[in-house]
Amino acid sequence: MVSHARWKLARDKKIAQGIAEDPEVERRREEISLAFDLGQAVYDRRTALGISQTELARRAGMTQPQVSKLELGGTVPTVPLLARLARAMEAMFRMELFGSSIRVTFTDLDGTTPEEARTEPPATERASAPAAGAEADAGRTAATG
Repeated sequence: MVSHARWKLARDKKIAQGIAEDPEVERRREEISLAFDLGQAVYDRRTALGISQTELARRAGMTQPQVSKLELGGTVPTVPLLARLARAMEAMFRMELFGSSIRVTFTDLDGTTPEEARTEPPATERASAPAAGAEADAGRTAATG
């Protein structure tokens, strides 16, 4: 079995030799990348809120395994599902396209991102209680609930 690193190296060599990648393979690679980015955005928002996959599933009319699969990048959600997730997480969904890059986020209704919600206020403006999700893991793990 070929490891990911060896496969990527072989692909990079072909590109360097001027051998173009099959358009279908390139399209699939972009779809996988989008699925992962969408899953990461759901994970970031859910952990910032401090809710479990089970609670998000309940709020969005899904099952916990569906939320898990989505967060791990195993599926590209439909627009209606993204709308349900945004409502369930009390957030705005944003997708920004620029060139070949895509940025997806779920932001607070006031426009702040999960990363901004994790930052502490300046010492002169300390909050009386930690912001929701302030203790959320900065790294992504295979959370199960």
